[in-house]
This record gives sequence, C-alpha cells and structure tokens, in this order.
Amino acid sequence: MKTTKEDCKFMGEAIRLANESVRHGGGPFGAVIVKDGKIIAGSSNSVTIDNDPTAHAEVNAIREACRKLGTFDLTGCRIYTSCEPCPMCLGAIYWSHIERIYYGNTRKDARDIDFADDFIYEELDKSLDERTVPIIPMMRDEALETFRLWREKTDKIEY
Repeated sequence: MKTTKEDCKFMGEAIRLANESVRHGGGPFGAVIVKDGKIIAGSSNSVTIDNDPTAHAEVNAIREACRKLGTFDLTGCRIYTSCEPCPMCLGAIYWSHIERIYYGNTRKDARDIDFADDFIYEELDKSLDERTVPIIPMMRDEALETFRLWREKTDKIEY
C-alpha cells in the first residue's frame, strides 16, 4: 500500500512523540490516531513513568482518542506508531476497530534495543499447560452464569 505526504506528516508526529518521551524518561515509542485527516490523539510510552505495564504509546493514544470522541469504537481512524505494535497493542487496535496501522521501526528493531516481544508470540502458540505462566481453569459452571445473563440482557451495548 502506498503512503502519502500526509501519512509522512502523521508518522513524523509519532516519531517526535517517541523522541520527546526518551528525553523525558519514558520509553522510545510514540503513536498518533487520525480521523478525517486530523490528529485526534497522540501519546508516548509511559510504562516507567506511570508504573503501568499497559501504558504503551498505542494504548495511551487509544484511551485518549476514545475519551475525546466519547466512544469505544474508533472505526474510521488510523494509527501511526513509531514501532510495529506488540501483541497487547495489536489486540487493543483490533478491539478498538482502528482501520489501518502504519509503523516505523520493526519488532526486530525493538528487539535490537532489548524490547523483545517474541516470547509472547511464542507463548500464544503453546497449549495452556505448556505456557510459562500457569493458566488454571476453574469454576466454569459458575462463570457461565454471567454469560447467560449477558446473552439474555436486552439493553446491552454490543462491542
């Protein structure tokens, strides 16, 4: 897919946010979310600043965009991120319905500076009983009651 001058402008802003983050004690990642040709949210990685392992640039930008737009559905939006999204961020992007992802650095580039996500991709390919962090199923019958309540709820908001 071909990129435009406008795409370069938005990616430049994501990279600027990443550089600023490094200068101010955050991680080397930035992201902006664009809708209708305008940046509606921009953020950087604040994992160590906020003591929050989920505070990646993409997740922070998604949270900001959703607050600003008053919705959890970012259909019609694009994200420009200074690095290929990790599995968590990729999941958040898909859940938010962002329609296109542009990225700068690759996950190999991130691995080269000691940000390695490969172990997560490898874990996802393993069966539950082979994973490094134990995943223990329990009380399924009781938990299914919540799903029954959801299925029968007539005023739910689908997402």
